[in-house]
Amino acid sequence: MSRSPSLPDRPRLDLDPELTPEERLEALRDHYGDVLQVNAKLQQQLESAQHRQTELEERVDRLERENETLKSASMYVATAEELLDDGVLIKQHGNNQEVLTEVSPSLRKTLEAGDRVGIDDSFAVQTRLDPETDARAQAMEIDESPDVTYEDIGGLESQIREVRETVEQPLLESGQFEAVGIDPPSGVLLHGPPGTGKTMLAKAVANETDVTFIKMAGSELVHKFIGEGARLVRDLFELAAEHEPAILFIDEIDAIAAKRTDSKTSGDAEVQRTMMQLLSEMDGFEDRGDIRLIAATNRFDMLDRALLRPGRFDRLIEVPEPDREGRHRIIEIHTEAMNLADGVDLEALAGDTDGLSGAELASLATEAGMFAIRDDRTTVEMADFRTALEKVRDEDEAPGLPVAFA
Repeated sequence: MSRSPSLPDRPRLDLDPELTPEERLEALRDHYGDVLQVNAKLQQQLESAQHRQTELEERVDRLERENETLKSASMYVATAEELLDDGVLIKQHGNNQEVLTEVSPSLRKTLEAGDRVGIDDSFAVQTRLDPETDARAQAMEIDESPDVTYEDIGGLESQIREVRETVEQPLLESGQFEAVGIDPPSGVLLHGPPGTGKTMLAKAVANETDVTFIKMAGSELVHKFIGEGARLVRDLFELAAEHEPAILFIDEIDAIAAKRTDSKTSGDAEVQRTMMQLLSEMDGFEDRGDIRLIAATNRFDMLDRALLRPGRFDRLIEVPEPDREGRHRIIEIHTEAMNLADGVDLEALAGDTDGLSGAELASLATEAGMFAIRDDRTTVEMADFRTALEKVRDEDEAPGLPVAFA
């Protein structure tokens, strides 16, 4: 425990009666200076004591709050099922016990059927809790729009047009659909081989419309425990409704929407339960306002037909491997910022890359640049592209090994 600082000695004035007036005045001046020094020290000690008092008051206040928290009883989570004249019918989480209990008039004004509440040991409602949203669903939200534009996508002009008609126009020009008297398509399913630009299409739409972009992979909806995947699907659709206008993008949807079988395993049953929740949310999402749904898959043949019927995915857009003109445009996009030698012929390169996807063409440009760096050059030559093409071709023949490590 720190000791209080000692007080400075009080200066005393003893004047010799035989002093001359000048000497007496000089003595008084010296005494006045001593008094000022003592006063300054006392002022410092006072300020230090006041600061210490403030710290102790804050500590006492914190300890009192902690003490109150320790003395207060824990509350249980329940759902307000129904608001009645003589109380509130609640269902406690965990045991599903239903109880008719009391609630204060001020709290009752803020309650609605379906709200989560906190109850004490006597089942009295103590507080209203915020809506429950899965933390994983919150983490999937992207605040800023993706930086992909339509100009970054080559060889998919017709697909871009269809996606814009289905997703972008209802968000930006909803009045046109009302004037014609039709509802906009309910959803878009993009299907095609891997690396053809399905995800880039969804990101470009989100960028052009400047809306909230929520992305999830189908595999993230597959969980071990019963009902967990279905709850995550429900939370994601609720999250989209809270942040509209929004685009909800489900990548690799075949992970939860494969054709149903007679398998009795718990894993298959949970996947099917998650798909049923997805179908239910899509049906309930019919009048969803400024929210659009996009899904993508490279296993179109595996999807359950219930997912493909009109009203759920009204537009099934195939995103194929690019043709020669498309490959030329993709190569132009990915080499736009590269320092190319005069002899590089992108048109001839497009003709030699038959069968490559857009992702593989992007890898081709990167590999060509790496070969130039390996030779300590700042320009990329046609020979670099030829060597990179051989490397990408070898990767096609030995799948599973990343191009960069082949």
